[in-house]
Amino acid sequence: MDVAGEPVLPVVVPSTALFTDHYELTMVQAALRGGTAHRRSVFEVFTRRLPEGRRYGVVAGTGRVLDAVENFRFEEPVLEYLRAQRVVDEPTLRWLADYRFRGDIRGYPEGEVYFPGSPVLRVEGGFAECVLLETVILSILNHDSAVAAAASRMAVAAGDRPLVEMGARRTHELSAVAAARAAYVGGFSSTSDLAAGFRYGIPTVGTSAHAFTLLHDTERDAFVAQVDSMGRGTTLLVDTYDVATAVRTAVEVAGPELGAVRIDSGDLLLLAHRVRQQLDELGADRTRIIVTSDLDEYAIASLAAAPVDAYGVGTRLVTGSGHPTCSMVYKLVARADGDRPDAPLRPVAKKSMGGKLSVGGAKWAARRPDADGTAEAEVVGTGPVPPELAGHRVGVELVRGGRVIGREPLDVPRDRHRRARAALPLSATQLSAGDPVLATEYVTP
Repeated sequence: MDVAGEPVLPVVVPSTALFTDHYELTMVQAALRGGTAHRRSVFEVFTRRLPEGRRYGVVAGTGRVLDAVENFRFEEPVLEYLRAQRVVDEPTLRWLADYRFRGDIRGYPEGEVYFPGSPVLRVEGGFAECVLLETVILSILNHDSAVAAAASRMAVAAGDRPLVEMGARRTHELSAVAAARAAYVGGFSSTSDLAAGFRYGIPTVGTSAHAFTLLHDTERDAFVAQVDSMGRGTTLLVDTYDVATAVRTAVEVAGPELGAVRIDSGDLLLLAHRVRQQLDELGADRTRIIVTSDLDEYAIASLAAAPVDAYGVGTRLVTGSGHPTCSMVYKLVARADGDRPDAPLRPVAKKSMGGKLSVGGAKWAARRPDADGTAEAEVVGTGPVPPELAGHRVGVELVRGGRVIGREPLDVPRDRHRRARAALPLSATQLSAGDPVLATEYVTP
């Protein structure tokens, strides 16, 4: 921002290139000047630990990472901003003007589960081209994976009952779209966010809020207007005034063909039973009950025995249900001995005291199953993959020579996650706090 406090850039950033930290560019400048910018390097994304009490993590945001890498371009408005702010020198600006990521990316496919130390993403190329991607990759994966993990736990709690993502008004407008996408990967069925539906093809749902009821002189008038507009299969909100009165009025207006009623406040367990009984007595035995109101996985689990047909979740979902980040990091794990294309890679790692240690070397990962096919260990190693694990590797190729090859429809990672979660030990689905359900074993040559 300038001295007056007005934004230097327009509201819409021209590309993903500025979704980065200042020091990424200053490192590039120093590497260009020092002659190490093009030295072959390997970076890995991993987390040292899962959020407290969580038993598994969920990889989400991979598709968005691929889009961000492809659109990472330093266009003229961005270059002018960097020049005006004197972030880097002119030789670096000229290098940035021609920037295109031309390296390789491998990683866990979207929807897969992960554990501490899992090499979720591996980025390989010249040092400068790889280091620039650190911030945007971590920003996407940390946010989306946190939301997907919360969504997965809620999906476990909900069982076969559908979940609706309704958190757009509880977070930043752009985060809301990403959260809806991540929630879908984690097991949600639909979203209220039209931007997410437009961009990612996620089914969208919604009918009316309390404001529509309050707009009318009577609740009956509101229900008549809604049914006249949307048909008898609509969902009527019944907790603006008195729930029992509203349910009776709803059935009188829409008849037994009423699609659903929604309860958004009060003792949901008690109200669900009362409303179900009332609907059945009124002949609306096929009318569904949808509940909302500050739900999380624990509240959903507490309603397992209630006659609830669907859940709408907002705040707790889009904030990761208490864990808004996965604490993933992006670390250099190997670099070439010299600048020759055929120079061998040397493992490198942070080893200072005080934590935040890393394990050097470009890694592979495999998930070892037991005799019944249930996963029993996350195996991470360097060097050759043991023959007995060759058929159980987790990583896939995502970018080859700068060309994205790993795109897939969003239903694919959604289905993948369901299968990956089902392959874990049964204790993975417990909502109580616990250790990661799989231990991570390191294998070295």
